[in-house]
Amino acid sequence: MKLTDDFNDNSEKSGLPVLYMAVAVIGFIVLVFCIVLAANSKENKSRGAGQLTATESKQETMEQMPEDELAMNEPKLTSDQLDFWNMYDEDEAVSDNTLAAKNELYEKNAQKLIEEELKKQQEADLSEGGTKTMVVRPDGTEQWIMINAYLDKNTYDSAGFVYEDPKMKYFQSGKEASWLGVDIDKSSGDVDFEKLKKDDVDFVMIRIGYRGYESGMITIDEEYYEYIHAANEADIPVGIYFESKAVSVEEALEEAEFVITNLIEMRVTYPVVFDLGLVANDTSRIDMLPKTQLTEITNAFCNRIAEVGYKPMVYGDKYWLLRKIDLTMLGDYDIWLSQSGETPDYPYEFAMWQYTSEGTVSGISGDVNMNISFVDYSQR
Repeated sequence: MKLTDDFNDNSEKSGLPVLYMAVAVIGFIVLVFCIVLAANSKENKSRGAGQLTATESKQETMEQMPEDELAMNEPKLTSDQLDFWNMYDEDEAVSDNTLAAKNELYEKNAQKLIEEELKKQQEADLSEGGTKTMVVRPDGTEQWIMINAYLDKNTYDSAGFVYEDPKMKYFQSGKEASWLGVDIDKSSGDVDFEKLKKDDVDFVMIRIGYRGYESGMITIDEEYYEYIHAANEADIPVGIYFESKAVSVEEALEEAEFVITNLIEMRVTYPVVFDLGLVANDTSRIDMLPKTQLTEITNAFCNRIAEVGYKPMVYGDKYWLLRKIDLTMLGDYDIWLSQSGETPDYPYEFAMWQYTSEGTVSGISGDVNMNISFVDYSQR
């Protein structure tokens, strides 16, 4: 069938706008796609350029750094530090043990200080305000006894004692107020008195003899004459002492006469000392004597020594002086105190102090008894 001319004209006229619209839509889609693609490409390029710039900048900065600053910026950790198995090495174990030992020592010291403080408080309570003093019996037990208010007191300042092992000194008002001495007997062996003098020994106390604590026999010290002659020749002031075990006044006088006889023509400027004491770790013929009799024996010896012009002195430890003799009935004799330590706590007046039996000094081999005197008897 053949269409009419009207129909053909209308079809041609309506197809053209449709074609134009389709081309426009496709163009728009292509344009949008290109725009999105271009935007993404630009962003990626921008990011890549930024990373490169930062890396290059950092590299450039490091190249411009001085060597010492570069070293400071190097990593501090080493491979050993990053090794897990080396985290607890032997050195750290030793440090831990050392720390534990120090802590243990600290705890012990702290406990010791606490115990010492408690002991001081207890002693302060037991001394009843300083009216009592403690003595140690021969069996090791302690006893607190009343201090006699009528006897002359110990007035030495504890701060004045200066101990420079093995030498003790006492200072008063900033000046040395003591003289160093040793006491010797035959057990001291060979003694070089010139060396003693060079070692600042100011005086020497020599045993002249003793009475047997069982036999009761009087014996002269085997080294007495050699010692006293050598000391006189070295011009060292000398005192002497006798170890008594007299059980009666008669025996005390016998001992005094023995001493006087053996002092003839000897130069003695320090005291003549009466040493009546207990025997350590053994029994003696004087053990059962009462205080009154021991005091009478002591007075008898000292009185006789004073009669012939020598200076008598009484020797003893704190227990002997306070418990075995009666100081209120003893004559006005100087006291030679035997008490180991750096500060004597004997409550009464004393003139000489034996502070150690384990001293060392030039001129004598082995341990020696060392003393200080608060009186320079050589000048009297």
